[in-house]
Amino acid sequence: MSSIKTKDGVEIFYKDWGAGQPIVFSHGWPLSSDDWDAQMMFFLGKGFRVIAHDRRGHGRSSQVADGHDMDHYADDLAALTAHLDLKNAVHVGHSTGGGEVVHYIARHGESRVAKAAIIAAVPPLMVKTEANPGGLPKEVFDGLQAQVATNRSQFYYDLPAGPFYGFNRPGAKKSEAIVWNWWRQGMMGGAKAHYDGIVAFSQTDFTEDLKKINVPVLVMHGDDDQIVPYADSGPLSAKLLKNGTLKTYKGFPHGMPTTEHETINADLLAFIKG
Repeated sequence: MSSIKTKDGVEIFYKDWGAGQPIVFSHGWPLSSDDWDAQMMFFLGKGFRVIAHDRRGHGRSSQVADGHDMDHYADDLAALTAHLDLKNAVHVGHSTGGGEVVHYIARHGESRVAKAAIIAAVPPLMVKTEANPGGLPKEVFDGLQAQVATNRSQFYYDLPAGPFYGFNRPGAKKSEAIVWNWWRQGMMGGAKAHYDGIVAFSQTDFTEDLKKINVPVLVMHGDDDQIVPYADSGPLSAKLLKNGTLKTYKGFPHGMPTTEHETINADLLAFIKG
């Protein structure tokens, strides 16, 4: 297995396939690089080099107790891009991974980065505050943490079977294979990483990060996202970016890179080549 060791001794697993311009994928909570299968296979077939890692504490990376915050996530990604000596890379992040991409570019600069795309991503800020009245109450995230700590296996079935992919919507056709693949990825990771990760994705304010980014960024968000509500995320991020483009998907769920991969892949390809 391919992996790197970070400066604080954490093994980060990664996949690195193909040649050509690199596309680096950052997965959502509490999943792994496997969540990018549909994108990795598509872009590999289009002549790109595709790279995806398991965030610390997730998937096949070390299940450490500490460092589950956006600074460490961004630094781990920087360590990977430096190890592979990537240049002219396109960074694509879904959900929490979108926050990771934004924080990485703002924190480590754009010398290796050509473009970025954030999909159903957590920026600018998920939790409700005085400055962010449209956010979700902290109690929502406290509830998620309680379920991770006490009943993770059931929670990791109920979330993808319901709101994550929109399978709870009238007329939706639930795919048990997609649900169980989500469950498999989630249960591979560590409960502590997932517990702390909820704070990282919900309480990190990416406002200043977004303002620092100069490269083109495609902001992709479904208007029926039940996990990261549309109105307080995608449109606000696009406004804060110097070179941001918002693409709104009518009726698409949070997990649209999986359930709507044909549309998402085609739009990503057009953006990368544009």
